[in-house]
Amino acid sequence: MNLNDLQNISENFANTEKMPVLFLGHGSPMNAIEENEFVQGFRKAATEIPKPNAILCISAHWFTNGTKVTAMDMPRTIHDFGGFPQALFDVQYPAPGNPELARETAELLAPVLVEEDHNWGLDHGAWSVIKHMYPNADIPVIQMSIDYTKPPQYHFDLAKRLNKLREKGILIIGSGNIVHNLRLIDWRNINTVGAGWDWAIEAREKTNNWLLDGDFQHIINYQKQGISLQYAIPTPDHYLPLIYTLGLKEKPESLTLFNDELIGGSLSMTSVRIG
Repeated sequence: MNLNDLQNISENFANTEKMPVLFLGHGSPMNAIEENEFVQGFRKAATEIPKPNAILCISAHWFTNGTKVTAMDMPRTIHDFGGFPQALFDVQYPAPGNPELARETAELLAPVLVEEDHNWGLDHGAWSVIKHMYPNADIPVIQMSIDYTKPPQYHFDLAKRLNKLREKGILIIGSGNIVHNLRLIDWRNINTVGAGWDWAIEAREKTNNWLLDGDFQHIINYQKQGISLQYAIPTPDHYLPLIYTLGLKEKPESLTLFNDELIGGSLSMTSVRIG
């Protein structure tokens, strides 16, 4: 980051107290239209933090070769799923974008080459949770993609470059799930809060302890932490948004958990607030 980057951010966004950072366990797309304790947790989280000037969301559902940021004025609502009721496909979340924030985000990440994207929009990892927090869709939202060619440590380090945005009222949200194995879902208990296979219970306990102890290296090196983590994280897409959230934590800041439940045997809704 150079002096020009700092000047651009200062011109477009007023100084604020440092915004918290969130990781939201988004779970099923149906959470967008259902009423349950998890969406109530999303709403409660919004009431406990200042209203942001804009939102930068890092969603599990935008996994790309390289890093991109949405840079359109009005991002479309993407219904990136199948087999759900028409009511879910009818949902629109018409939040504006913010091309200036996209540009400044790309500049902060230099020398990493970040593509300003005009085709993506807001996928359900973003809008299905943000719509509960800010239902009026009056806060600009941009998304940043996850480069699937890079290891977890890379994403943890890259996130640190975004910290300046927090001082300008930008709420950074990672959206995914820590325990996320769709192949092993217990469909009989898909909506049963607290239902988890033994390995999911163990994985949740381990990761929660590491989170609360500040032991982020075990979380970053999850592939070396035993069979329960291998079952819990068969692919990294839903896990890496957590890594971005943790990369933004600075030493004095607190870390708390909410929505901390297993459902459907192999999914955790565990969410994290930093700051």
